[in-house]
Amino acid sequence: MTDLTASIPATTRQVIRFDTPLPLDSGQTLAPFSLGVTTYGTLNESRSNAVLISHALTGDQYVAQKHPVTGREGWWSLLVGPGKILDPARYFIVCSNVIGGCMGSTGPLETNPATGKAYAIDFPVITINDMVRAQERLMGHFGIDQWFAVVGGSMGGMQVLSWAAHYPEKVFAAVPIATSYRHSAQNIAFHEVGRQAIMADPDWREGHYPDAGTVPARGLSVARMAAHITYLSEPALHRKFGRSLQDRSAVTFGFDADFQVESYLRYQGAAFVDRFDANSYLYITRAMDYFDLAAEFGGLPKAFAGTQTRFCVLSFSSDWLFPTSESRALVHALNAVAANVSFCEIETDRGHDAFLLDEPEMFAVLRGFFQGCATLRGLA
Repeated sequence: MTDLTASIPATTRQVIRFDTPLPLDSGQTLAPFSLGVTTYGTLNESRSNAVLISHALTGDQYVAQKHPVTGREGWWSLLVGPGKILDPARYFIVCSNVIGGCMGSTGPLETNPATGKAYAIDFPVITINDMVRAQERLMGHFGIDQWFAVVGGSMGGMQVLSWAAHYPEKVFAAVPIATSYRHSAQNIAFHEVGRQAIMADPDWREGHYPDAGTVPARGLSVARMAAHITYLSEPALHRKFGRSLQDRSAVTFGFDADFQVESYLRYQGAAFVDRFDANSYLYITRAMDYFDLAAEFGGLPKAFAGTQTRFCVLSFSSDWLFPTSESRALVHALNAVAANVSFCEIETDRGHDAFLLDEPEMFAVLRGFFQGCATLRGLA
């Protein structure tokens, strides 16, 4: 058997600084700014094999190796790795932490050069388009003229669509998964619940908790618990927990975690606090809320008029956070401008998080799509 790891260079991790000001949709600028980046594989001689992976709300650049804080495997290690669909032996894979994040990219925890203190709540409000505008600087850094593919799920899928709408000539293939062209009222409402939980925590200190030496851990934990419920489906929750009790034979008639599902959510909330910044959560959720390509372009088809990008749109039947109906609206808009688009709804009861899980049908579709694009691109 061939050793697939023999020719794969070690993963590189770096923080890349950009001194040229980054214009933001709010009218403000960010300078200097940095992006925390991981890369896998080698850029080929023609610079035609570069793949950009965009992460979701609570993701980061550690897509395919152990996370330095949690020690857990990369969040998309099922997709990226030796012998997998995105194989570093074939592609040069780039994943960056978004601006506003807290894993090396400039965000609320980073130092404001104007004050010498953490930006905290004085960090400028950002958008999905701002995140993409920052990522576009990576092309110049690496000497890439066009991404072979841009791929991402959830908020990562929003970034994919922003790339395709604003930089169509720089994206050969776009793969938006479990996402939408705009954030729904329901999703904005869920985000507001999370933000209010954080801001109601006394340790938030009006957003200036870094200076106070506190962390709004309780509020951030509750925000994570509420959000995590939206990533799952009722059948998946019932299958995993049902009404099973947690380490007891009868209810306690109190407010401890009687049920396993309660204990699970509390664990998710507590673990999240260890790796994520509360202000970053505020800024990134707000960026998702503001995303609306149809409003921005005066109609969704206009966002993709004349595009030569090849699209593969995927949704999941039990995803109620980004339901299939929104993916179909996107596909109809792409069809209206004669774009090259394929679409598949994956049947699963695992909810929104299915894009991160072992879904054979999803991987079969992605393998076929990437293979076809690689053949057209001449990536033997």
